[in-house]
Amino acid sequence: MASFATRNEMMWNKMDDECINSIPATWISSSPLPVYCAPCINQFIPLLQWWRYWNPLVFRTVMRSYPIIASALSLAAAPVWATPNHHPKTSIDYTVVTGVFQQDDPATDPSTFNFTASNFGLINRDYPSDSSCPDKTKATQWQKLNHYIKTLNHDPKTKKNNERYALLFLGRHGEGYHNAAESYFGTPAWNCYWAEREGNGTVTWADAHLTSAGVTQTDVVNRFWNTLLTAEKIEAPESYYTSPLYRCLDTAKLTFANLPLPRKNPFVPTVKEFFREGITAHTCNRRSSKTFIASQFPTYRFEKGFAEEDPLWTDMFGEVREEQDRRSKIVLDDVFSTDKNTYISVTSHSGEIASLLRVLGHREFRLSTGAAIPVLVKVTTLKGEDPPTATIPYVPTQTCAAPPTITDSSCNDCSCCL
Repeated sequence: MASFATRNEMMWNKMDDECINSIPATWISSSPLPVYCAPCINQFIPLLQWWRYWNPLVFRTVMRSYPIIASALSLAAAPVWATPNHHPKTSIDYTVVTGVFQQDDPATDPSTFNFTASNFGLINRDYPSDSSCPDKTKATQWQKLNHYIKTLNHDPKTKKNNERYALLFLGRHGEGYHNAAESYFGTPAWNCYWAEREGNGTVTWADAHLTSAGVTQTDVVNRFWNTLLTAEKIEAPESYYTSPLYRCLDTAKLTFANLPLPRKNPFVPTVKEFFREGITAHTCNRRSSKTFIASQFPTYRFEKGFAEEDPLWTDMFGEVREEQDRRSKIVLDDVFSTDKNTYISVTSHSGEIASLLRVLGHREFRLSTGAAIPVLVKVTTLKGEDPPTATIPYVPTQTCAAPPTITDSSCNDCSCCL
């Protein structure tokens, strides 16, 4: 019997012989996919999906060589394949507990808010559990909050209702070379020309690393965490997760380095694919291989099934906002189905954190590079599955043949060079 890989190669040869060679050249270059070609191409979608996950190099070559196939895949293929680990007959609902942090107050301006100068935004207030708080006369606001969360999680009503409370620390990576490049070129030129390239000959921003300014930002946050742990008596994260993109891997490492963390919960983050930035044609959002990541961050763990090569990034295609939110819901459900800890750190990206906040039900709160936001959330496990949602395929990315000279935001979508 032929091996799986051999059978796949045979299938591709069959496709090449019976399908591609029979399609006129004018069809090959056409877009969108003609309906009369769809059955011919679509029968091989499963193979293309397999290649997309296990051999991205072959997949990208096929996509570039046969635009008609790329069109078929964008119409028929699901951009994500992971499924939640929670019981298939249940669903998970998220509710933000408001009145604890300034960031969930509409009066707080994200553009001017400084989380390190405001105790992470923690509001000075009393809690219903203060009377039973140990050493309540000297307890810090963080100790009062920690006791309140513990009280909530030990309340019989909470367990009866299949609820739990968790405190998420969502941190954005420090400035990367892609951020510096966008500032240098301007957003229209960045979005429509430079972002789709590996770099400009001087700087490389594919899977961007941190700039020196980005490293400085992580140092500020590291010193802030040290103050929180030693003076404010905050509960340290019990679990750490990070995006697989280099700027997040490095930010997490620098943020939590050399801190007085409890022995039982050391800094050993888990790399999760779906905590990555929104999937775009920008090369800064294409991750490195698992082997490379492991060589650079040998103490990090990988989630089960983490692919060697990037299974999601596709040249000149991107996911839509609704699909990113769907992906964010999947990864949150996965975390809260497998991790019973209360204090959870996630190092991610501006766009992905915005998506996570939407899924959690938090108001919009954009983070600058290096910034972080805490979110107290009630997690409820409900009987019955989530309503089925249609998978929205990747869409082609609009670009310009040359960098736009217009710097106005009206050209951020590349419409000025059509």
